[in-house]
Amino acid sequence: MEKINHQKKLDGLLEKIKGSSVRPKLLLHSCCAPCSSYVLEYLSGYFHIILFYYNPNISPKEEFEKRTRELQRLVGEMPLEDKPEIIVGEYEPERFYEIAKGLEDLPEGRERCFRCYRLRLEKAAVLAKQLGADYFTTTLSISPYKNAQKLGEIASELEGIYDVKALPSDFKKKEGYKRSIELSAQYDLYRQDYCGCVYSKAERDRKNREKNSSCG
Repeated sequence: MEKINHQKKLDGLLEKIKGSSVRPKLLLHSCCAPCSSYVLEYLSGYFHIILFYYNPNISPKEEFEKRTRELQRLVGEMPLEDKPEIIVGEYEPERFYEIAKGLEDLPEGRERCFRCYRLRLEKAAVLAKQLGADYFTTTLSISPYKNAQKLGEIASELEGIYDVKALPSDFKKKEGYKRSIELSAQYDLYRQDYCGCVYSKAERDRKNREKNSSCG
């Protein structure tokens, strides 16, 4: 499949919005506060944003709740002209384990992750349609560990199913990831060192053990 330049498409769309008197409504799926920081700074001047925190992959529940609080604190402290509404989705870990079944041993960035992308994006698309949003997207593409092309492919498919536009996005472009690190430091945000699921945590722990073993 031909690689799509999502940033170029977004640039063109934002140019059109800039010249309009109407601010479109964007349902923005948020994976965490650090990733959301740059995206909010970047897009809040163009859209009325509804932040949707839905991440059934995160484990344990205390981690889910900690990330929720950080997102709420960030939105409260950022000097955004149009403060986003935050919707916290249900914590449904059983849905993540269901889609991950049989793929538990895959390394991060493979089919298990793609199914997780879809799980969260589909929930966002459904809610966007219900709320009458003009677009939906996710902050996930800001991470250098997330596959922006796959996220775009899934979002485009869901656009056709739910009749709500997928905002083209690859937020790591224009040094978005670097800016998210700067904003995380500015707001003293909790930056987790694993994706959130038990499998990514286990992979992180294994790599740390190997690193410590080699150092010893």
